Amino acid sequence: MRATLRWAHSDLRTHRGEALFMVLATAGIVASLLLATALFGYATNPWQRIFGQARGAHVWIHAVPSADTERLARLDGVQTVAGPYLTEAVTVSSRGTRASVELRSTPREPEVDRPLLVSGHWLRSSDPDGVVLETRLARSLLAEPGDTLSLPGTARSLTVVGVADSPEPRYSPGEQPGLVWAPPAALRNPGGQVVGLRLTDPDDTAYAVQRAVTVLGAGAVDEVSTWQQARAEAQGDSRLLGQVLGLFGLGALAAAGFAVHGAIGTRIRGHLRDISVLKAIGLTPGQVVRIFLLQHVAYAVVGALAAGAFIQGLGRRIPGRLGDAVGVWQGLPGHTVALCAVPVGAVLFIGLTTGLAAWRAGRVPPVPVPRPAPQSGGRLTGVARRALGLRLPPAAVLGCHKVFTGRRRSLATVGRLALPLLLIVVALSAWTTIDRFHSSPERMGLPAALTVRTDGGLSDGDAHALITADPRVAAAYPGVEVPALVPGQTATIALRGFGTHQDPYPCALAEGRPARGPDEAVAGQGLLDLLDARVGDWVRITMGDRPLILHIVGRSIEPENAGRVVSTSLDTLQESDPRLTPTLYQLRLRAGADPHRVAAALATAGHGHLDVHTVPNPADGLSPLRGVVAGLIAVLALIGVVELLTAIGGTVRESERDLLALKAIGMSPRQITAITVTATSCTALAAVLVATALGLPLAHRLIDAQGSSSGIGAGIAQSPSPGLLTALGAAAVLGAAALSALPAARAAHRRLADTLSAVT
Repeated sequence: MRATLRWAHSDLRTHRGEALFMVLATAGIVASLLLATALFGYATNPWQRIFGQARGAHVWIHAVPSADTERLARLDGVQTVAGPYLTEAVTVSSRGTRASVELRSTPREPEVDRPLLVSGHWLRSSDPDGVVLETRLARSLLAEPGDTLSLPGTARSLTVVGVADSPEPRYSPGEQPGLVWAPPAALRNPGGQVVGLRLTDPDDTAYAVQRAVTVLGAGAVDEVSTWQQARAEAQGDSRLLGQVLGLFGLGALAAAGFAVHGAIGTRIRGHLRDISVLKAIGLTPGQVVRIFLLQHVAYAVVGALAAGAFIQGLGRRIPGRLGDAVGVWQGLPGHTVALCAVPVGAVLFIGLTTGLAAWRAGRVPPVPVPRPAPQSGGRLTGVARRALGLRLPPAAVLGCHKVFTGRRRSLATVGRLALPLLLIVVALSAWTTIDRFHSSPERMGLPAALTVRTDGGLSDGDAHALITADPRVAAAYPGVEVPALVPGQTATIALRGFGTHQDPYPCALAEGRPARGPDEAVAGQGLLDLLDARVGDWVRITMGDRPLILHIVGRSIEPENAGRVVSTSLDTLQESDPRLTPTLYQLRLRAGADPHRVAAALATAGHGHLDVHTVPNPADGLSPLRGVVAGLIAVLALIGVVELLTAIGGTVRESERDLLALKAIGMSPRQITAITVTATSCTALAAVLVATALGLPLAHRLIDAQGSSSGIGAGIAQSPSPGLLTALGAAAVLGAAALSALPAARAAHRRLADTLSAVT
């Protein structure tokens, strides 16, 4: 044990930099894995907790007022029913912010899908204008108990008496109306009713929806939402952040394992004589293996403990969603188990790769033997001789010759160094894709910047003239958006009719062509997956009580409604139902126009008749991903530095035999140093080329796969710019050259006696 500790202490003093980088890399890897675990818990558990405590409904059906919803309670598989509740669609305003909401007549506190009060109190009969707001709606309106909500265009007002959590789909401007629980007296003109079904078996949700629509009649059903949709919406971007952190954390862990394996292998080759001496004085092969194993496991343990202590003590202070996620995760039941299991798993993986490499040390014979001459010392290749004949710098030629003649070892080094660089290329691709949503939203399925809805107080012509009078509006596309039932009546989708045949809406297409003719439409990936359809198929959907058969001629990128969207022209929908009139306008703004200022100007010009919202950008919720990507790149860079230091050490040791010959033919120490620097730079350049060639298609596959699974669809992946990739390659090559310059210079200035003792 004493000899083991002395060896470990001596090796640590010799390789302080590698040890420090290994500890920091391990800490970064474990921290990213713990943050990924926290984000998964944050994404899933809050909604699950609300759903369980509220005894949430698995299916919500919005129907016309005349529908006989009482029959739904007698369906097989329905455990209990919430409602029916009469509803009224209105617009409310608070502190200058407007929101479309659904007033829900709630005469008493529900037993199923019960709102969980966060502040204030429940509805009271003594306050006929008191209402309770859903949490996200209250946050959007900056409203709290005691505030007054006005209804633009009317003299009515409502008083907020409470704020509550609900497991139903939450408010989203322009997409999902906010939920407001109100006493029956607060509803003046009910336009529908809603009923919730709590099922005996949640897995039978699709079948229950089909039975319910059949009982009520397709023409009586306006919209259907399920608990799976609400859960997916609640998890939202937090789950994606967790997936990104987890993926890159595992990739970085693999890269760290390979880096440790390579470092130990190189160190063993450089200490064959010392290992033989240790065995000669009585150390067993198992003790030699334990020297390397315990040393590197200790580095991993220190890094893992530092990461665990940081996340546990300071994790909740991280700004933004990451800090919130850690705070929620620390209160969950499985928090302690995960906090211990993740670091232990990372340490065990690094220990496994260390053990595989250290096993070679146990096989070193106890009798010192001269090291065989490396193949790199062989004759010059024809290419190298011709390069020297062209009077190219000898140091550069010999450096490249060293890399290409030691192919087996060089390939292993290039592979280990290429892995962290490959992950960096994937991370930069994710960063570029997010930036493209902001810089070129029209190419990512967001051609319109504003959505304007009218309240019926303006005619179509007056509304269009008022909107287009603003010089910052480049185009205004009239349209409607209505729910429609898919075949089998198991779900509702968004049916959109935007633009006309003469002025079509500019959908962002990933496949196929735009819808130009009658009965032609484009669909999102989520809809195609739901219907098991593809571009070129004809699909049948039900709009109200009218069947509609559309020819899908293209696949559009649809960031909204999980991609369950089919888009056609307003003319096509009016051919099926001439009563349809435009209820909204999609506005495309001129370059440089501020959407928020234009929205405020249009709302003022409309005098309460226009409800203007900016189109939500899915990349807005991914803003924390930039910080995550930057942190992951730093961790991967540390792993790359460890691998570079290993490669440099191996190159310097293998060049000791050539040192005497190089000095004998008259090469100066500076030229000998340049040989090692060139060899290291060539290795780094080869790793950059491999990482770029493999990383770009891998990034496209991963990003498009995520887009397809979310319903947006493939075709959103963007590659980093050539300038950014060039900067990455230059940083890697120049960094390798800088790191190798000092040890190469020291080796070139060694005394002849030291060199002779190293090679004999």
